[in-house]
Amino acid sequence: MNLLFVFLQAGAGGDYSFLIMMVAIFAIMYFFMIRPQNKKQKEIANFRKNLEVGQEVITAGGIYGKIKEIEDNTVVLEIASGVKIKIDRNSIFANAASNQQK
Repeated sequence: MNLLFVFLQAGAGGDYSFLIMMVAIFAIMYFFMIRPQNKKQKEIANFRKNLEVGQEVITAGGIYGKIKEIEDNTVVLEIASGVKIKIDRNSIFANAASNQQK
């Protein structure tokens, strides 16, 4: 009942404070939540596009390895000497430890 009363007062007053408040909330949501997430996704996509042989990476499952071969949609990782696995390119992330050393 009280919420309906507030909405009726805002509409009957003729001012656009409620509309301005809703636009401000949407703008805040966009700049603090949606935009940073899209930027992060673009950075990850750019990283995956620029993979190189010999680069140290982490898989989505938490396996550390070094890239040995790159194909269209798959990557061959060496996780130990002589142990190679083939994984999907979309499950690779940057190794934070190797990025900090550079």
